[in-house]
Amino acid sequence: MPFIVTESCIKCKYTDCVEVCPVDCFHEGPNMLVIDPDECIDCTLCEPECPVDAIVSEDDVIESHQDFITLNAELSKIWPVINERKDAPDDADEWKEVKSKIDYLER
Repeated sequence: MPFIVTESCIKCKYTDCVEVCPVDCFHEGPNMLVIDPDECIDCTLCEPECPVDAIVSEDDVIESHQDFITLNAELSKIWPVINERKDAPDDADEWKEVKSKIDYLER
């Protein structure tokens, strides 16, 4: 099962995870990252790198985040690949603990 990026990434977009990915399956949107499920090899390297625990195995996605499985698949087809770490947004730390951020997702 591939890994997916969940709601915690929105408005944080830490990119620590992309440097460890051996297959370049991360894609960057305006304020979130997603994982291409067709490219993810389930290596688990990215999961511990995320400072906001936004990356989970598709098997472990909680009920309220089920839509993120589809969202990752859809957005990874249109957003560009990211494979180098970038600085997080200036206000990322202010968003770390915020819950229910789906309304802030920019496509």
